[in-house]
Amino acid sequence: MPRPAGFRRWLPDSLLGRIVLVMALGVVSAQLVGTLLWARQLRESARAEALGAAHHLAVNAAGTLRFFRDLPPKYRPILIEQLRTMGGTRFFVNVNRERVPITPLSGNALVDAVVTVVRDDLVGNLQPAQPPDVAFAWPDGLRVSDDGRTVNDLPESWVEATLLLRPRPAPVLVIQAEFEPGRWLYLAAPMPDPYFLDNANPLTLDRVAMQVVTLLTVLVLSVLLVRGLIRPLNRIASAANAFGSDSAPEAVPETGTAELRRTARAFNEMQARIQRYLVDRERLFLGISHGLKTPIMRLKLRTELLDDEALQADFHEDLDDLDVMVKAALQSVKDTDIHENLTPVRLDTLLARLAKRPIHPNASIEFVSDAVSVQGKPLALERAFSNLLDNAVLYGERVQLRLSDRGALAVVEVRDFGPGIAQASMSAAFEPHVRLGHGQQNNRTGTGLGLGIARNIIQAHGGEIRLHNHAECGLVVTVLLPAVQTE
Repeated sequence: MPRPAGFRRWLPDSLLGRIVLVMALGVVSAQLVGTLLWARQLRESARAEALGAAHHLAVNAAGTLRFFRDLPPKYRPILIEQLRTMGGTRFFVNVNRERVPITPLSGNALVDAVVTVVRDDLVGNLQPAQPPDVAFAWPDGLRVSDDGRTVNDLPESWVEATLLLRPRPAPVLVIQAEFEPGRWLYLAAPMPDPYFLDNANPLTLDRVAMQVVTLLTVLVLSVLLVRGLIRPLNRIASAANAFGSDSAPEAVPETGTAELRRTARAFNEMQARIQRYLVDRERLFLGISHGLKTPIMRLKLRTELLDDEALQADFHEDLDDLDVMVKAALQSVKDTDIHENLTPVRLDTLLARLAKRPIHPNASIEFVSDAVSVQGKPLALERAFSNLLDNAVLYGERVQLRLSDRGALAVVEVRDFGPGIAQASMSAAFEPHVRLGHGQQNNRTGTGLGLGIARNIIQAHGGEIRLHNHAECGLVVTVLLPAVQTE
């Protein structure tokens, strides 16, 4: 069956697949919208907290700068040494002769906002000759002095109380300001919340993991729920496929939700009605056949009393036709309902045996075959293919019979070399008691039931039968049956 055009061709065919897809899209959409709203709120909250901390940090830095500016030069080394060994400030402090180049963090709006606030507050509080240099940098490899020393070269006791290096380094705010000519005060410290950048990021590893766990939980629960819901539907579908091929159809268990129980109950009642109809039909035809035998026989005996031999022959011919019609009608009922068990059937062996049967003195059957097996009823399949071969021989005499293995399908092609069938009459050829013009000329005793019986048997085996005229001449009957693998 062709796939529908547009976006529907991307939808799964199964109910389970479609529901899981809808649930996944719904959960992902809800998570995406929720994450976007939460991320906006999170960024605004983190920005407000970071800017507030930046103001506080700038006030402390301004006080430290004023203190060093007012401290006598001879006391500055002593104070720096005391701060390094004994603490007393939140900053790592150093005095350099020039500004130390660092590699700043860039491309982050929150970092830029914090740097701007700190610089503006320092300028407003200190009124320096030139604005201080403010930037964030990672502590690993951060230069702290004009002689090239980095944080990694310093004793651990100097920086462990001021810079966060372990277990996870945090970005460091570096402030450099010239408090007197040729003297630059170097201040470095993390933010009050060292990991403020992570707080503003909604897509951290733990948050993404939580979203994935939520999605997987919903999908697993959806799969379990839907599989439980569609299991009764699959049982109904299996029972529908088996109905007509099994001699004793089984009732579908009436389980599941109220809707599924009503569906199963309706199917069981429909199956029982159809089964009763089939039994009644067979009994009806058996009764008609048995009831007509005696009147037909009496009429034949009475025709023997006629003196006119020509009239007697006409009566005999009409009665023979009536007898054939009754038997054919009964046969059409019974041949489509042959009670057999399903079993693997070697289709190539069955067709080879049929091709060797004497059908017509002038018949010629060319048989080419692959080794193919199908699951079916041997007698019913033999009846179907016998009808096809009989028709081909009677209407074309020369017949080509080919069996091909096409993976999941066994394909049988029966071609005769007769006049073929008009395109407008293709569908009517399967109708009971319909005989086309050339058929009536070649086989006056036929009943027009062969193709219909064959189609019913093939369809009962899950197959399909098709007709088309050959490009050169003759009719080609193609039978498709599900193939099975046998060891």
